[in-house]
Amino acid sequence: MAFFERIDAERFQATEYTRGPWDPAAQHAGPPAALLGRAVEERPGARTDMRIARITYEILRPVPIGPVRITTSVLRAGRSTELVEAALYPEGAAEPVMLARALRIRVAAEAVPAVAPGPQLPPPGEVGVTPFFPVPWDMGYHAAVETRFTEGAFTEPGPGTCWMRMKVPLIAEEGTRPLDRVLVAADSGNGISAVVDFGRYLFVNGDLTVHLHRHPAGEWVCVEARTSVDAAGIGLADAVLHDEKGPVGRGAQSLFVAPRP
Repeated sequence: MAFFERIDAERFQATEYTRGPWDPAAQHAGPPAALLGRAVEERPGARTDMRIARITYEILRPVPIGPVRITTSVLRAGRSTELVEAALYPEGAAEPVMLARALRIRVAAEAVPAVAPGPQLPPPGEVGVTPFFPVPWDMGYHAAVETRFTEGAFTEPGPGTCWMRMKVPLIAEEGTRPLDRVLVAADSGNGISAVVDFGRYLFVNGDLTVHLHRHPAGEWVCVEARTSVDAAGIGLADAVLHDEKGPVGRGAQSLFVAPRP
């Protein structure tokens, strides 16, 4: 099994592993975010000497579980940078439910001195598996990702630091890439660092921005997240993203926070 099965070059079938924890008919935003990131990097004519440095997602509506179609277009092409847009449509829909805009920057091996911190967290092998918070269905994102907290837990309010590893590939019969792993995990920052009660409040994100200063490596991604909420109902989940070699970038989510109906 995988998060998606490829139908053709632009179309994919979402599986039950994409199901989020809030709505049995809707996907967790992590898998479609990774699918859009893959589309940006694999689009026809994509330059191989460029890498995603920043990708911003607008989650316009819940992403349904079912067939989806992805389109890409280059908004700006330059010698050293380019801006690429990818859009995700449910099968037969005229309007997208999720958009991504990615800034890609030209890279060259050993072009400049590397200046970045090394490992700052206990490695995933030193901490035990942490259960996901209770979800009322067996199949979903929670069953497709292994989670190991070094700080906090899904059921404890406050900051959290969680190592995450995909148990299934992004696309069936296709290799999983480091960027897939980061983008599948990055949308979990608000859940990892929830500061209000899951049962009493909604705290859903309408966007996600991921900055990457280094290409990630390995199977594990760590999301070191903190959430702030204003009494008016707007929140921010801010996360440092790590692999086992050290920090690789940051993720941020704007949150709508409200009492549950």
